[in-house]
Amino acid sequence: MNKDKIFKLAKGFRGRAKNCIRIARERVEKALQYSYRDRRNKKRDMRSLWIERINAGTRLHGVNYGNFMHGLMKENIQLNRKVLSELSMHEPYSFKALVDISRNVFPGNKKEKEIVLRIQCAQCMLYLHMVHPHFLRDHNLVDS
Repeated sequence: MNKDKIFKLAKGFRGRAKNCIRIARERVEKALQYSYRDRRNKKRDMRSLWIERINAGTRLHGVNYGNFMHGLMKENIQLNRKVLSELSMHEPYSFKALVDISRNVFPGNKKEKEIVLRIQCAQCMLYLHMVHPHFLRDHNLVDS
């Protein structure tokens, strides 16, 4: 690489790495190595993030990630992990339908557990009512 290209790539570096050619060349080469490596790591990190989101969504319905994906595979539903994670976050009813399909196909999936929230303390109920006015009614903790 010529001097001008190195200094252009080194723009924004700290200290002599931006204006001394020998140091700038070393820092630019190392920066290019990091960018090459991290373009691959980014794909790996995104995939693991999608899997975490899907797992969180499926566990709300009493199914773990592996059984959910196995059920979808057996039913030949070919949605990738990116789409499934978006569904679990933004379309909970559609995602629940997929979980139900997976649960019916794969016998290893358990029945959905009912989550019952009991609040003993009147102060806690008052606090919940102040912070989330519809929480108590939505979870059938008080008469409507």
